[in-house]
Amino acid sequence: MSFTGKTTYSAGTGFPELVDDVSDVVSLVAPAETPLLDEIGDGLRACTTTRHEWLEDQMLDNTGTINQVGLNDADHATAILPVTGASRFQAGDLVRVVGSRELLRVVQVDLTDDLLQVVRGYADSVAGAIQHGMKLVIMANPAGEGAEAPAPRFTVRKREGNTTQIFARQVKLSGSELAVRHAGVEDELDYQKQMRLRELLRELENSLINGTEAAGDENTPRMLGGIISRIKSNVMTPGTGGMPAGTTLTEALLNAAIRQVWEVSGAQVNLIVVGGAQKRALNQFASAQRVFTAGAEVYKNLVSAYESDYGRARIVLSRYVPSDTVLLLEAGRLSVLPLAGRSFHYKALASTGDYVAGELIGEYTLEMRNEACHGVLTGLAS
Repeated sequence: MSFTGKTTYSAGTGFPELVDDVSDVVSLVAPAETPLLDEIGDGLRACTTTRHEWLEDQMLDNTGTINQVGLNDADHATAILPVTGASRFQAGDLVRVVGSRELLRVVQVDLTDDLLQVVRGYADSVAGAIQHGMKLVIMANPAGEGAEAPAPRFTVRKREGNTTQIFARQVKLSGSELAVRHAGVEDELDYQKQMRLRELLRELENSLINGTEAAGDENTPRMLGGIISRIKSNVMTPGTGGMPAGTTLTEALLNAAIRQVWEVSGAQVNLIVVGGAQKRALNQFASAQRVFTAGAEVYKNLVSAYESDYGRARIVLSRYVPSDTVLLLEAGRLSVLPLAGRSFHYKALASTGDYVAGELIGEYTLEMRNEACHGVLTGLAS
């Protein structure tokens, strides 16, 4: 029998006995994934006000920096040192000069002019040239036998916080729309709820990364402060602050950035969040070492985790991270919290006609503890 293009032999030219053949699957054409939210997970508690706050503390800073441009220490005998952070030192401190084996003993601290009077080459250590910009680290403040207690040093806890942001979408369907049969959808109202919820989750993920905090008023909505805007201590760019030069993301550059977070806070970065361009750059780290046999039929060029001397970090791809940016995070200090009773839910709205209306609504904020435990590397080629 020759091909006729008909579905059945007896169908005729108009296929009168056949119903429409429409797949019961509705395909989405917009990105809906929220990888950062999935990685952080649900918050363990809810916040109770629109301004969520928490307390933070830190150990006493034990570092300072030589601050005298053009310092001439040719004879290794300079005993008066201008430093930044002089208030962190006190008499009796043993100080190590980073980049040298020399130990200094602090004799007196002048807080008015930020000066340290020191004994050079303490405990028979070998004196070396001291230069502007060198880092000083307090090794210890040893107490003498029978000595009086040293002057107290302490930190003051500080209060940090973030604002909640409302995420909302309306759903509205006519009575006819609810009554008719839809291809691929059993319940149109339920389907619309799911679609709008996906959109709200997408907005929440974008806000967690790029949001800028705003208190809001009757004319301006509240906004939560996102990760990028909250990082202040470790904002890094190539070629500055000890970072290797060059805008291409390399292992040396990534490792230097992770190291800075570790040096500043002692935290171990365990989550790296990037967009598409920097994810491809990360994948190239090991491409030169990969070997494929003649029988290999699959080419794999993927890095899903990065392990360095400062810990192991999962790599997460999110389309909402700016293309020139890498986020270096300690995930355990991040929480996404709903306002109590305001996690995403559907609320029916009053109807004055032949329709059903409702609103999907939720209110959330980001709790980002100890911002110095996180970092952001920007200015990369995209």
